Amino acid sequence: MKTVGMSSIAAATSGAGIGQAFADDGQAPAATGDAPAAGKTRVKFKINGQMKQIDVAPNVILLDAIRDELQLTGTKKGCDHGQCGACNVHVNGTVINSCLSLAVMHDGDEITTVEGLSENGELHPIQQAFLDEDAYQCGYCTAGQMMTATYVLNSSHIGDSDDAVREAMSGNICRCGAYKNILAAVQSTRGKV
Repeated sequence: MKTVGMSSIAAATSGAGIGQAFADDGQAPAATGDAPAAGKTRVKFKINGQMKQIDVAPNVILLDAIRDELQLTGTKKGCDHGQCGACNVHVNGTVINSCLSLAVMHDGDEITTVEGLSENGELHPIQQAFLDEDAYQCGYCTAGQMMTATYVLNSSHIGDSDDAVREAMSGNICRCGAYKNILAAVQSTRGKV
């Protein structure tokens, strides 16, 4: 999965003002005796099944915290305006644009990124379907497409027709135009998740 979603185009991200990440072994932050640095806020959430704690400036977006601080670079920075869907992640079971959400808003939340879809080294059915259906070209939008697709497949309020899937996925832009194959990947995964 490491090669899927990689692009020769580097996305510019800024780590300025992010802070420090801590792995949580179940102990409270007092175990280190550290308090957040001046101007930082400590945020704790579960990401891809693991509790994490980071100190961030109040204006750091969730996308930058995920990519720069936690080194989960599968989630991509695209437009930075919530219009392309490359940064989509699941928060408490709902798909969101992580570029439009501040990290401090997610204290206590459960977050899943594209890295969290696979289990025990096995690809998630949507990841396998994207490979099988050749549903990517440059791969830059792939992670966001997969996150939206898994939400669509798990949502009882979204119909299963091609038109319903197209409408639900309309917030994800594929500049290469692989929409037909993306739709085929979503529909071929139906019933497997």
